[in-house]
Amino acid sequence: MGTGRLTGRRDQEATTVPDPSTAGSAPRSLAEALRARDDDGLGALLRARPDLLSPVPGDVTQLATRAGTRASVVRALDRLDRFALQTAEALAVGPEPCPYAVLESLLSGDTGTTSGADNGARAELPRALATLREQALVWGDDERLRLVRTARELLAPSASRPSPTGLGPTVAEATAGMSPTRIQEIVAAAGLPATHDPVSAVTALTGLFTDPERMSALLDEAPAEAHQVLGRLVWGPPYGEVTPHPTPPVRWLRDRGLLLPATARTVLLPREVALYLRGGLAHRATEPLAPAVPAHREHRPQLVDANAAGQALAALSTVEELVKSWEHAGPPVLRAGGLSVRDLKRAAATLDTDEPSAAFWIELSYAAGLLASDGEADERYAPTPAFDVWLELPPAERWSVLAAAWLTATRTPGLVGEQDAKGRTLSALGAELDRSAAPEVRRRILSLLADLPEGGSPDPAVVLARLAWERPVRGTSELRSRLARWTLTEAEVLGVTGRGALAAPGRALLEGRDPAPLLAPLLPEPVDHVLLQADLTAVAPGPLRRALAEVLAVLAEVESKGGATVYRFTPGSVRRALDAGHTAVDLQSFLTEHSRTPVPQPLSYLIDDVARRHGHLRVGAASSYVRCDDDGMLNEILADKRSAGLGLRRLAPTVLAAQAEPTALLDGLRAMGYAPAAESRTGDVLVSRADAHRTPARALPVPVPDGPPVPDRTLLGAAVRAIRAGDLAATAVRKEPAPSGAPGVPGELPRTSAAETLATVQAAALTGSAVWIGYVNADGAASQRVIAPVRVEGGFVTGYDHTADEVRTFALHRITGVAELAEDQV
Repeated sequence: MGTGRLTGRRDQEATTVPDPSTAGSAPRSLAEALRARDDDGLGALLRARPDLLSPVPGDVTQLATRAGTRASVVRALDRLDRFALQTAEALAVGPEPCPYAVLESLLSGDTGTTSGADNGARAELPRALATLREQALVWGDDERLRLVRTARELLAPSASRPSPTGLGPTVAEATAGMSPTRIQEIVAAAGLPATHDPVSAVTALTGLFTDPERMSALLDEAPAEAHQVLGRLVWGPPYGEVTPHPTPPVRWLRDRGLLLPATARTVLLPREVALYLRGGLAHRATEPLAPAVPAHREHRPQLVDANAAGQALAALSTVEELVKSWEHAGPPVLRAGGLSVRDLKRAAATLDTDEPSAAFWIELSYAAGLLASDGEADERYAPTPAFDVWLELPPAERWSVLAAAWLTATRTPGLVGEQDAKGRTLSALGAELDRSAAPEVRRRILSLLADLPEGGSPDPAVVLARLAWERPVRGTSELRSRLARWTLTEAEVLGVTGRGALAAPGRALLEGRDPAPLLAPLLPEPVDHVLLQADLTAVAPGPLRRALAEVLAVLAEVESKGGATVYRFTPGSVRRALDAGHTAVDLQSFLTEHSRTPVPQPLSYLIDDVARRHGHLRVGAASSYVRCDDDGMLNEILADKRSAGLGLRRLAPTVLAAQAEPTALLDGLRAMGYAPAAESRTGDVLVSRADAHRTPARALPVPVPDGPPVPDRTLLGAAVRAIRAGDLAATAVRKEPAPSGAPGVPGELPRTSAAETLATVQAAALTGSAVWIGYVNADGAASQRVIAPVRVEGGFVTGYDHTADEVRTFALHRITGVAELAEDQV
């Protein structure tokens, strides 16, 4: 049979069948308009609105019906730019259908010219209209443009939902419930001849309001105050309150229908009157062109990259410090999930930053898979095994992991501390922080920065204005604006940008290239030495090698961070190193080896003094005990009032028993100024370094998709072929049934008896002709197919399925009926 397009089914707007005699005329339904598209046109629709592919429509009629559903239309409107949306809004308040010239005047004004009031709307209108047509929101030729019914219902003004244009109902809509006598009174007051019915009266009144010359003459008679009343309503909202006894100017306008009653106490300005007063404009200000995003400041690209590299290095240090601080006793997971406010404050104190910044670093570490919950009964957050792998990577590669996770994550730390719809506070690592639009906004921000000259940084306000133009729908625009502000801040602290400009590694990240080779030359080489000072501090003149940094982190406290980190040695930090198994000789040798300056005498004295006292007291498990060869020291401890809470009593001249647990006893004695050491059952000193806790292997958090994914070329091609094939079967023309039979309804499954079905397919197999069948598969899904049978046996028919473009076998008992094709379809 031929492969040409066959006639379709009849089903209201989306499914009206064109008259075969009018082939080549303008489409009369959305389905007909879609059927007239080529494969590229259908593919463009499915690419722009991927929700239409779930599941793949069976034919063009199903595609058109699905494209007109409320949820799909709302989603499509949310993704329009400002001028395309303004074009749709103008169509919603224009006539149905709307000629192109009328739409153009609604957007540029009756007097709009290329040198007059028009600000580019005329030149940009074809582009906006093409966007609406591509997304199947508008169909019809330029003389009969039609907005999809659902879109018109969403955008047209009503009493409960004002239009974004500020226009109100038409005269016909506003007078729908008005008495015929009152309508005739308005017609007479407006200077129009009386009519015999309300319909013609409303038509005459509408004709007056749409006639510029007669409207000008009518308004010339109006009082000056009446013009002021109209001026307050002309740009919306079109509703105004009136008293039971309105002022003379309001009565003058109301009597002539220039104001019509909406309720007992409100009046409205009819749409036709408002359009005349606006000069034909549907919007007060059309915005056909996207706001430009120029460079607000210019920086040397080398300075931008250097600044970004510094921020990247600080980001690595911050993430490492955060995750390591949770490897021994991480914060507990709340019952509802997430991190408590108290633990967030502790993390902020650990990182020496504020809580919003701490939330960002926590969420970034989680998105990169470096920390997660351990899944234990007493569930806590802890580093994952991936953290150990990450630590072994070169710095540039570690940063690439963080940056890639940030770019694609839907986690939104900026929401931490806010409340959800139920009044619950959103917590870091909680389940309600995903925002599917976040990755798109981040990529869009970086794309705008990438369009600037290298080293150029934009004005953030201009960037926000551009995003608002690209997605102007309220709600969508507000969320994108907040995401954009957070993105600009996060990109700077992460090192994707430097001084507001996109750095070279950030550009590579946006383009999908590995940023590590670009970042590596910008990072300083790790140093293997420190500079010891006489005031018990050490200065690290750059990032330290890992082995040196790990030992120094135990031996000293970080006093200040930056390009040169300052460490301070204290009795507590030295004792911590001794508790970890180091000896005084080890520490002295370590400092001598890694210091470019001699070890200061005060530092040597500090290490020796703490080491001399370290372990002099021994604490073990009895419940616990204190052992010391110096009975005088034990007497001193017993006499100290601060030891009362430990429950100490003497068991022997060198042993004290305690009611407190060993850990509490150690902490209590250290608080009193002693340096006790824990000992084992055999009397050996225990190394008190805790084992680092790790979670089981965890997969990376899965970003929440922003609707169905955009289909690739292969999927689009397959979907278009399936739709075309289904349309071929759905619109196949059958032979007329016998005079005694019931007439067939186009689009319905054929119904024949089992004997008729068998006889027809056998005859088709003998003659090599094609037939049209209705088929119900094992899942109960019904479909229509055009097949050419080649073999009928064993309760099955095998033939070439024109719908699927392949040979298939069908069970005869699942065929609902069969019909021969018309002669011109064979």
